[in-house]
Amino acid sequence: MSDSEVDIVELRSKYVLKTVPFDARFPNQNQTRNCFQNYTDYFKCVKAKGEDFAPCQQFLQAYKALCPNGWTEKWDAQRESGTFPASLEP
Repeated sequence: MSDSEVDIVELRSKYVLKTVPFDARFPNQNQTRNCFQNYTDYFKCVKAKGEDFAPCQQFLQAYKALCPNGWTEKWDAQRESGTFPASLEP
């Protein structure tokens, strides 16, 4: 094996690429609502159970994989200013 092939094999063993699993609530290709729902579910979960509650991480990973950074930055700013358009109460 060449050095580059060895590097690729090492990287594949070190990193596992995953995507968000299928969610039956959002069967269509447009994942905008899925993104928003996972974003709100994460912050509801954190508010109810705390950041250290492991199941909340599922929502975090999903919204980070689905949502464009610009959207989450805007929503973060809205949450901080109290103008977020959805309830984040558990």
